[in-house]
Amino acid sequence: MSRERPHRDGGPAGADGAGPVTADSRPRPRGWSGNLRDYALEVRGSVRDGERGPLLVIAGLIVIWIVFQALDDKFLSPRNLSNLSVEIVGTGLVAVGIVFVLLIREIDLSVGSVSGLAGAAFAVLNVNQGVPEWLAVIVAVAVGMAVGAFHGFFFAWLGVPAFVVTLAGLLIWNGLTLYLLGASGTINIDEEGLVASLTSRHFGDDLAAYAVAALGTAGYFLAAHRKRSRHRAAGMPYRQTPEIWVRTGVLAAVSFTAAYTLNRFQGLPFALLIFLTVLVVSDYVLRRTRYGRRVYALGGGVEAARRAGIGVERVRVAMFMVSGTLAAFGGLFVASGLTSASPTTARAAGSGMLLINAIAAAVIGGTSLFGGRGSPWSVLLGVLVIQSIASGMGLLGVEDAVQFMITGGVLLAAVAADALTRRTEARRGRP
Repeated sequence: MSRERPHRDGGPAGADGAGPVTADSRPRPRGWSGNLRDYALEVRGSVRDGERGPLLVIAGLIVIWIVFQALDDKFLSPRNLSNLSVEIVGTGLVAVGIVFVLLIREIDLSVGSVSGLAGAAFAVLNVNQGVPEWLAVIVAVAVGMAVGAFHGFFFAWLGVPAFVVTLAGLLIWNGLTLYLLGASGTINIDEEGLVASLTSRHFGDDLAAYAVAALGTAGYFLAAHRKRSRHRAAGMPYRQTPEIWVRTGVLAAVSFTAAYTLNRFQGLPFALLIFLTVLVVSDYVLRRTRYGRRVYALGGGVEAARRAGIGVERVRVAMFMVSGTLAAFGGLFVASGLTSASPTTARAAGSGMLLINAIAAAVIGGTSLFGGRGSPWSVLLGVLVIQSIASGMGLLGVEDAVQFMITGGVLLAAVAADALTRRTEARRGRP
């Protein structure tokens, strides 16, 4: 007697999907069937299906690096890449906060102004009032959290649209920043102090960079195997061990190459280590905790989340608090790089470009503007694209006006790709 053949989704044949669990109806491996050809076909199928992933972003980043290296051989030098790894941190931290808000189908337009406000609060307290740096840092971050709670309250409990609340906040906090900084508009911070060292400090020992690379690779390998075991036990599609080894090998090659490059200059930047730590913690909260699952559920639909017993208002307020906190944290790194608090320059916290770059980094990396899809790790790829363009054009002496237009074009392309992906999924009846 022949065995029952499974459907393509791994379930048994039959009109209602019911039937005995046979060898063919067990959970099937995903993405690898024993040879590279089948895996390549799987990847190509995913791209044709419109499933967004890091693949196209990585390809785009490689093209950007090749073009700028061809135009200026200093682009891929250890010095420039080390500087790039520091420059991505301020914008990247702000973008991680944006991801939390985008996941619930909302937007926070105030993050640039909140960043500037945090930098100004720190500078006024430390430089003008003589408050110890560590205490001024705590107050500055607390200001960002309070601002996020303020926005969340008006949006979640009073029903004011998030776009309006945060647009008003953009104006209010920018005005407050200018008021705090006074007539000069700029307060210089101690170049040898705690905040300045956030972007100037490096771990000179080569072992530090290699240890981070090894730890990240091992962590990915263990997490992938654990996920495989859970999915297999739950009857869900899972990756086979050979594919996990291939992915781990690629990650190891990239990580150790990056470590080697950084060690050729000044070693592992402290700012980069902080950024990677924030990404790991944020990803764990969103993907491995009950609270994170509530965030994704809310992004999938408000009414469905309410029926599932999720406190929609509390989650919304919490997401804006996270956004405000990380915006303040990112503002301190921007102030550190400039060794001053100033909202008037194009690069400074509080400027419109910080807001645009943060949103662009999140969206380019793969976080959807329509909610429910994305992760903090998407920011890493997105911000690398944005800052690589800025760094390359800076080396070539391209004026700011052209940089703004190119950044805007990249953002538009990313949003258009996201919209097309959603349309494709809707036509196929996928959520």
